[in-house]
Amino acid sequence: MGQDSGKKILFVSSSTPVGKLGSATAHAVYAGDPVELRAIGAGAISQAVKAIAVGRGYVAPQGVDLLARIGFTDVTLPDKVVTAITFDLIF
Repeated sequence: MGQDSGKKILFVSSSTPVGKLGSATAHAVYAGDPVELRAIGAGAISQAVKAIAVGRGYVAPQGVDLLARIGFTDVTLPDKVVTAITFDLIF
């Protein structure tokens, strides 16, 4: 997890548990915290999308519609710079 200008950044990998990430997104919505998911690679992107769907299921009974604005960002790793897919959560 990281922070960028007050926004919580959750890094997603291909082994990230979907239920836990979906729950974390729902808790952020309840707290009113802006959240961005960042994923590098097909497996991580898949987990992020599934977690957003799970999070929507958690907040829907309270009348909240959780959406995501998709974009790109560069992430600096120790040996290179890679492009990550970003999911800015909108509620």
